[in-house]
Amino acid sequence: MRQIVLDTETTGLELSEGHRIIEIGCVELLHRRPSGRTWHRYLRPEREVEAGALAVHGITNEFLAIQPRFAEVAGEFLEFIAGAELVIHNAPFDVGFLDAELARTGAGRVEEHCTVLDTLELARRMHPGQRNSLDALCKRYSVDNSRRDLHGALLDARILTDVYLAMSGGQAALRLDTEPAAAGPAREASRRTARGQMSIPVIQANAGELAEHEKLLESIERATGGPALFRATGRH
Repeated sequence: MRQIVLDTETTGLELSEGHRIIEIGCVELLHRRPSGRTWHRYLRPEREVEAGALAVHGITNEFLAIQPRFAEVAGEFLEFIAGAELVIHNAPFDVGFLDAELARTGAGRVEEHCTVLDTLELARRMHPGQRNSLDALCKRYSVDNSRRDLHGALLDARILTDVYLAMSGGQAALRLDTEPAAAGPAREASRRTARGQMSIPVIQANAGELAEHEKLLESIERATGGPALFRATGRH
């Protein structure tokens, strides 16, 4: 399974006012593991960045003036996302802007190239009535977002990757109980090395366990009035 965690930054919030994308950041997942491949571009929007947007991402008009237009990189962008499932927080916003950029190049719409999973919608189903912004989810799932003084498409895509994996399966929070006590960068380096060398056995459930699991899913669905997340994410 190939997924692309994606985020954008724009000149302003309202697509109807002619605002444009100025940055796209993508992180590739293969079978729910970061592959190490990313796609990241700044873009010349051919219009001014609003003051409010500048305060959020800090990307200036002067910097953007020397960047390529979307049309110049559209082909490589589409090649990178082709056939994948896009994982986006508040997907209608980003997809709307992407569709507008693609329309200018005659390349159709996002849905013609890949599918989309909205992590905001997923979070609202999992945590109804709670705050489900990316920052709120980072706090809930203990994902480090300390570098996020300003928004950035690639940085936010990396953070969303950790949030999505923790929220939908927990891989991002996987740790070894036997690791020696350490602190700071040395401890994190040890964890990364250990995770890269791990061999995790896969134990298949027997028929009785599968039947009990099905009963549990049915009880959850009766209690919540909707499909269990296990079914909604296609992991059954």
